[in-house]
Amino acid sequence: MNNLLLVALGGSIGAVFRYLISIFMIQVFGSSFPFGTLLVNVLGSFLMGVIYALGQMSHISPELKALIGVGLLGALTTFSTFSNETLLLMQEGDWLKAALNVVLNLSLCLFMVYLGQQLVFSRI
Repeated sequence: MNNLLLVALGGSIGAVFRYLISIFMIQVFGSSFPFGTLLVNVLGSFLMGVIYALGQMSHISPELKALIGVGLLGALTTFSTFSNETLLLMQEGDWLKAALNVVLNLSLCLFMVYLGQQLVFSRI
């Protein structure tokens, strides 16, 4: 039950962060490309790599993994929004932006998980 509350707490924080980041990115870049979703997915992927690596080396408690890894990062990142925004771009006939969204999300997120892990593994 304790971990469930930690996941809920982290999830509420992550959801608020995602909302604020998305609003900020729309204000800065406009709404013609889903920069907010891209940023939260890339940032969340990097942080997930860090959390995973720390967990592998037992430098982070299961409770902290639940709070940050499952709760906060689970709510911060969003595959469903990424999918919906990509589909909307396709439906609008903007195939280039749709393809760019897919390529950037997948390649940058995979790279950032790797980078986060390597950052931790190389320091310890």
